[in-house]
Amino acid sequence: MLNIALFGPPGAGKGTQSEFLIQKYKLYYISTGDILRKEIAKGTELGLQAKNIIEEGGLAPDEIIVQIIEKTIKENSDAKGFLFDGFPRTYIQAYILEGLMIKLNTTLNCLISLEVDKEESVKRLLIRGETSGRTDDTEEVIRYRLVEYDNKTRPVLQFYKERGIYIPVNGQQNIEKVSKDIDDIVQEELHKSLFNIVLFGYPGSGRGSQGRALAKKYGLEFVATGPMLDQEIKKQSPIGKEIKSLYESGQLVPDHLVVQLIEKKLEQSKGVKGFIFKGFPRTLVQSYILDGLLKKHGSSISMVVDIEVPTLELISRLDARSKTDSCMPYDNSTVKIVKRLQEHEIKTVPVITKYNQLHGVTKIDGEGDFEEVFERVSKEVDQGIKRMR
Repeated sequence: MLNIALFGPPGAGKGTQSEFLIQKYKLYYISTGDILRKEIAKGTELGLQAKNIIEEGGLAPDEIIVQIIEKTIKENSDAKGFLFDGFPRTYIQAYILEGLMIKLNTTLNCLISLEVDKEESVKRLLIRGETSGRTDDTEEVIRYRLVEYDNKTRPVLQFYKERGIYIPVNGQQNIEKVSKDIDDIVQEELHKSLFNIVLFGYPGSGRGSQGRALAKKYGLEFVATGPMLDQEIKKQSPIGKEIKSLYESGQLVPDHLVVQLIEKKLEQSKGVKGFIFKGFPRTLVQSYILDGLLKKHGSSISMVVDIEVPTLELISRLDARSKTDSCMPYDNSTVKIVKRLQEHEIKTVPVITKYNQLHGVTKIDGEGDFEEVFERVSKEVDQGIKRMR
């Protein structure tokens, strides 16, 4: 998710640049004035509270503002990100937004400040007053608004400077150059985002070999639960000993052990471009766990891929593998192979359905040799990266 706060004194061109960001990056625009008016017009409880205060000559308090912003974000959770205009206006509101972002498991990526000197702002707004007929664009009113901006909003910039996400842009350049500078900043922020793929497919679909090849091509970390569990057993770690005991007694490895290993992997894989998850999530419960783990680390699922292969072809492939050194204990007979396919149908297909509703699932024809399938998957991943950027 891409969250940006756009700052600038009156006349800096925030309206123009907001429109540019909204259109190009499909961000949801949050202006405190706009969302207040919407709540009042809809007659919501928060809107009525704000209306009563405003009608008495007061300003809507931060307590109401933050609730309306939180409500707006939750109601538009499928947005690619949010553009904040007019919030935070004060140092206190900066703390409020930071706390709200933490509560919603996200963060403000950057604050972009359009830097325009005072006399240039006055000049621009006087011209606007002459052409638009706005009666409030008089020099006296303009200079008062600029003083208000300096007194109340400049401290907010210092707040974000201390957090290292304040980025100034020369707002006195022409519109196209300002947009280009802003675009460069956003692109840099997007390149910091992890590209995470969840790779699905029935046993025998080739998702393991495809996942490893994709990880190598795109510089992603391959996360497969099976090898991770085996590695812990080889290391004879406390978790490994517990897993070995479960294997020997014929029990499944519980989610809490798998989650520990995946979280450890996420924490240790610093500097990676993203992850490819194979073999997790297998169940709806695990899908909620993965969503939570990624959110905890400031990330999310970027793409879901499902490699499709006809059932008879899957049985043929697994039967052939059972006669090689790559044979797995769970596919050394036709009965076991069919059971595995049924298990995927019952437990994992509902996960794919869920992700299709939330993210959309990219279906890949898994028939043909490795190179043919890899070319198809790579083409879709290229498009996925392009959409994210």
